[in-house]
Parts: sequence; C-alpha cells; structure tokens
Amino acid sequence: MYKSLVKPLLFNLDAERAHHLVFDNLRRAARVPGMPALLRTLYGFQHPSLEREVFGLKFPNPVGLAAGFDKNAALTDELATLGFGFVEIGTVTPRPQPGNPTPRLFRLPQDEALLNRMGFNNEGAAVVAARLAQRRNRQLLIGGNIGKNKDTPNERAADDYVACFEALAEVVDYFVVNVSSPNTPNLRQLQEKKPLIDLLQQVQARNKARPTPRPLLLKIAPDLTDSQLDDILEIARETRLSGLVATNTTISRDNLRTEAAHVASLGAGGLSGRPLRARATEVIRYLHQKSDGGLPIIGAGGIHSAADAQEKLAAGASLIQLYTGFIYEGPALVSQINRSLVRG
Repeated sequence: MYKSLVKPLLFNLDAERAHHLVFDNLRRAARVPGMPALLRTLYGFQHPSLEREVFGLKFPNPVGLAAGFDKNAALTDELATLGFGFVEIGTVTPRPQPGNPTPRLFRLPQDEALLNRMGFNNEGAAVVAARLAQRRNRQLLIGGNIGKNKDTPNERAADDYVACFEALAEVVDYFVVNVSSPNTPNLRQLQEKKPLIDLLQQVQARNKARPTPRPLLLKIAPDLTDSQLDDILEIARETRLSGLVATNTTISRDNLRTEAAHVASLGAGGLSGRPLRARATEVIRYLHQKSDGGLPIIGAGGIHSAADAQEKLAAGASLIQLYTGFIYEGPALVSQINRSLVRG
C-alpha cells in the first residue's frame, strides 16, 4: 500500500513538505482509538532471537531509526508502533536554530537517494529534553544525537556538546557525538585527532561523573581514509567510547545514475541512500576487523532491504539504522528485516 499509493503521493510534494505531512498524519493516526494497536500488529514483530545486548543496553531488535528523521523527539511514541528497536533523535544543539535556507532536502529517485543540507535545524536541547521527559512509551530505547550550534566556533565546540549532554542525560539511553555532518560549516574539522580527543574527553568527564554513565558513541563520515579510520579507533580507545555509528552522509557524487548537471544544480549537501551502501559496509568491515570486533558499531547507510541489513550485520555491525530506505521502502521494511533475521 505504501509503495503503490502513499509513496507516489508524497513524492509529488516537496521533500521537506512531505516529511512534515507524514509527521502530522502519524500524530493524527495515533489519536484514533485502536490505531496504535493496529500499527503494532501491521509493522511490529517480536521474537526472542532478535534481542541484542549492546554497550550495556538491551535492544528488543537490532533495527533502529537514524537521527535526522525525528530531530525534536516529537514523534517517539508514534514511531514505537512501527516496530523499531530504538530511535535516535536529533541532531540536537544547545540553542534552537532554524537550519539552512530552504529548499534543503532533495530526492534522487533514479538512485533511491536523498541529498540534504538541513543544517541541524532543531528546537534546542531544553525543549527536546522536556518533551522526552513527558513521553508515554518508556520501553523504546532513545539515542541522543548531539551537535554544536552553527555560530559556535570550533575552539568552543566542546562547550556545546557538554551542554547538550547535560540537558539530555536524564532522558536518553545513549549519546552520539556528531562531528561528521557536512552541513554545518567547518564541523568536519572536529574529526581531526587532537580536537576530537579534546572534545570527547570533556564530554566523557561529565559522563563518568554521573552515578550511571550513558554509553557514548561517535558518528563518523564515510569519506574518511583508512589512516583516518585508524585514528578514529585510537581515539575511541583513548576516550573509552562505547561504540561508533558508521556512517553519516557522504559528500561524494560518484557513480550516480541521476544526470550530473541536475545533481550539481541541487548544490551542496550530504548524500544518503543506495549509493552509500557499499562504502558504508566497507567502513564497518574495516573498523570491525581492525578492532578485532571489540568495538560495537551501529551500521547505517544504504539499507533498503533485508539483504542490505544482513550485509551490514555480517560486516560487523551490532545494530543497524534506517533513514533513506525507510523513506523509499516504507514502514514495512522494519518488519521485513526482523523477519528475515529470524529466518536466518
């Protein structure tokens, strides 16, 4: 039904407008008596073999929703009815910010891809924290993806990440430090070894001072070289990270079916979806092998089918996340993946 009826209607709209329409309709549907139970019946799938314990947390299944879809934690209760094992909200910044000018989200249907330059548009850490504190579904695991405000200089970036950590520490189950988005000026410079160690050490200092520290992960770009990935593993060991999220969107435009002139006309931004599948898997496999499987990895990038999910897990991912595949394939993708994992 989604691919034959709903998707064609949504794809006739501007991509960001369609995103908001989906949000509004999910929220409305959740208010209809019996509808949440129906959605859980249609899309939820539970089986003991799907359960995973990763960085000290028990996940009912390994399929999560990646950051970027529910930036402001506005829909966590509703998303819980679609079968996800966890939802990562954000990216959240300390202060609210509007993000980059519109249009800033584009589809590349020939490639089953998205191009975005959203720019960490969100309502700010205080609003998100208050909303999460009021959510009804406490079983759904929530990840907090955190970043810096656009106008915060890199030399003070750690202050922003610490502020987000402090605001959200009581209402999320794990944290992801995002320094790999291509849509905030100079943000990716924070992936360099020294500034990244300094930043993570400051966040970890606050984290370890808590009675119950939260798992702290780092989200990395797919565009890093092998030597840079080696640095990431060294940084992870030195700062005692709980894991990595591999990968964010790419700045590469290689091997696209969409006409190059059209892609160029869309401008800058991060590319996600099918074109990212192979590289994201390569990065996961490299990190898994180099760490001897000792560092949990959440795999993301180009998962549009159960086979794609199996590929990421076989490469060494402990968990996976959907975003663009969820847009193109619809909510049934979650249960399709989970059912395939049970079948083996």
